[in-house]
Amino acid sequence: MPKEFSFQTMPRSYTAPGSALLAALAAVAACVLGIALASCGDSSKKPGCKADKDCKTGQVCAAGKCVECTDDAQCPAGKRCSANACIAAPECLNDKQCPTGQVCQAGKCKACAADSECGPGATCQAGACQPAKPCTKDDQCADDEDCVAGFCRKAGGTSAGGAGCTLATVYFAFDDASIQPSERDRLAANVACVEKTKGKNALLIGHTDTSGTEEYNIALSERRAQSVADYMARLGTDPARMQVVPKGETEPTGLGDDKDRRVEFQWH
Repeated sequence: MPKEFSFQTMPRSYTAPGSALLAALAAVAACVLGIALASCGDSSKKPGCKADKDCKTGQVCAAGKCVECTDDAQCPAGKRCSANACIAAPECLNDKQCPTGQVCQAGKCKACAADSECGPGATCQAGACQPAKPCTKDDQCADDEDCVAGFCRKAGGTSAGGAGCTLATVYFAFDDASIQPSERDRLAANVACVEKTKGKNALLIGHTDTSGTEEYNIALSERRAQSVADYMARLGTDPARMQVVPKGETEPTGLGDDKDRRVEFQWH
């Protein structure tokens, strides 16, 4: 006898017409909403900006980027704007902005340590620069002075090596080899001095304070001396007449770290 075949009907779920379409639309809407929410929020947390209002408090918008400042007026007192950041403003830019007798070195007013820091004809006496008496002939100077380059100077003490002018020492900020604005006038005078002193070349001797390792300070003193050489070359000094000599921390002045961060000049 042939076997009987029995058929079972599987249960089927019923879906209302259009419900699948509604579910798909709901999923799309949720996705769009998520994208919109992600694109909203606090725009000040983003690096890009279109206006100052897009930046955090205390920042401004510059070239599509939130920065601390674009000019000095946006910085607190005692600071200036440099590369869109507020940094400490220098105390001085030249000797004229310092109290009488002091010199501006690396942006700070300091007592002088040598005649070469005081400008043409002036001398350093007890840490204060004393201006030289102008003259046109020896008779206008004291008995022990000669009229040299328009100023009364001690006989035989015009400059090292018999040159008709003195090369001024320049100073640097902590761990820095860049030329400070306060040193530019001195370097311009040094360029003129080298130019008129024919037959002599100059050693540019770099120094540091004792912070850091000996190896680091040798490299820093070389960068400082090279920075001076490059600056003077841009002003017209023949690079062949300058030789960089790095000394690192080996020759402190004994007058403090500020005086140790320097480049000295020596005729040869």
